[in-house]
Amino acid sequence: MKLSIIIPVYNEEKTVKKVIDKVKRLKLDKEIIVINDGSTDKTSQIIRKIKGIKALNHPRNQGKGAAIKTGLKSITGDVIIIQDADLELDPNDIYKLLLPITKNSAKVVYGSRFLINPHFNWLSHLANFAVTQTANLLYGAKLTDMATAYKMFTRDVADSIDLKCQRFEFCPEFTAKVLKRGYRIVEVPIHFYPRTKKEGKKVGWKDGFQALWTLLKYRFAD
Repeated sequence: MKLSIIIPVYNEEKTVKKVIDKVKRLKLDKEIIVINDGSTDKTSQIIRKIKGIKALNHPRNQGKGAAIKTGLKSITGDVIIIQDADLELDPNDIYKLLLPITKNSAKVVYGSRFLINPHFNWLSHLANFAVTQTANLLYGAKLTDMATAYKMFTRDVADSIDLKCQRFEFCPEFTAKVLKRGYRIVEVPIHFYPRTKKEGKKVGWKDGFQALWTLLKYRFAD
């Protein structure tokens, strides 16, 4: 079973090499697809020097969702996972996400930051609770962390979904369409090391409202 690891990157010169190095050390049959989404810092120069990866490039910034869609066009693996280029998540947790799929007990696995002690400030905690509970209410799910970056899914799931997202609405759109197609989402606990806006975190309050709108929209649309 081959794992395709998609890494969308935008202005992560401080962390991108560290993340890729950690992913490369995973003892798995894998391919690493890195999409530089129009970075304006030294990210692109750093990526070009790294061997053993498939490097793709957007001439201008299009958004995380657009970068993921570009990565999905290049996969050759049986299973896909989205890996952010910061250090908020631990790539060693990928082994745990892969386990339900190798046991044929799931085709979609999310890494939940809330199944162990989460390091959230209260505002981020409230925002994540709101979008997760909205997803549960609209789609009859029992998720604890809809907005997690760690989403793993099989190739046939990827092929069954036509993504329209451009930015951070990837998470709610993917979740909505997966649940509408009857796939069960299994969650496993993961480690989480949040960073601040000053340290480079890009998701903001506007993205929370976009997530809520996206969940509502796809409840009644394809």
